[in-house]
Amino acid sequence: MQKYLLLIIVGLGLAASSVYLLVAKPVAAAQTEQSSAVFDADGKLELPTGFRKWVFVGAPLTPNGLNGGKAGFPEYHHVYVEQKNVDAYLKTGEFPEGTVIVKELTRVLDPTFPDGSRKEPSGRGYFNGEYNGIDLTVKDSKRFAKTNGWGFFTFGHHPLPYDKVAAEKPVTECAGCHIANVAATDMTWIQFYPLLRDKQGY
Repeated sequence: MQKYLLLIIVGLGLAASSVYLLVAKPVAAAQTEQSSAVFDADGKLELPTGFRKWVFVGAPLTPNGLNGGKAGFPEYHHVYVEQKNVDAYLKTGEFPEGTVIVKELTRVLDPTFPDGSRKEPSGRGYFNGEYNGIDLTVKDSKRFAKTNGWGFFTFGHHPLPYDKVAAEKPVTECAGCHIANVAATDMTWIQFYPLLRDKQGY
């Protein structure tokens, strides 16, 4: 009797383990694929946290001093993408659904020359100054079907603290430029980021 009871207990344990594995795997997969984009009840996007720990893919600069004092974005653009989405891009050439790309702006550090540059021990050049805003884009083909599957947001072009939520920007302010210039590269300025452009891995 004890022998049969032991067999029953072992059998129940194996069954429970199988059920756990079947349930746990989909849950883990869902968590892995979950986007960092969080929208509130009004459809506004919440500012993500921890993005400075993501993969830093580059920092283009178009200073006022080289654009007649009227550069559209006179700051450094520090661009961050989560590692899982960089990995996917390097494999497929496209970002997966839910990808968030953060562009944090920093001003040029205290210019001393008319072109906005300054001199440091390393030589004359441009150096990072204070934080000055965040732009962000999210890939969601259903939510942003009218703008090639990407939504564009701004959390303020000003020093810290940034706005905590942001509404989608009109096509004329952000998406239109991406559609006109980088629609063929998943709406992203891949040419500015060697890590993504050359697909050399990291």
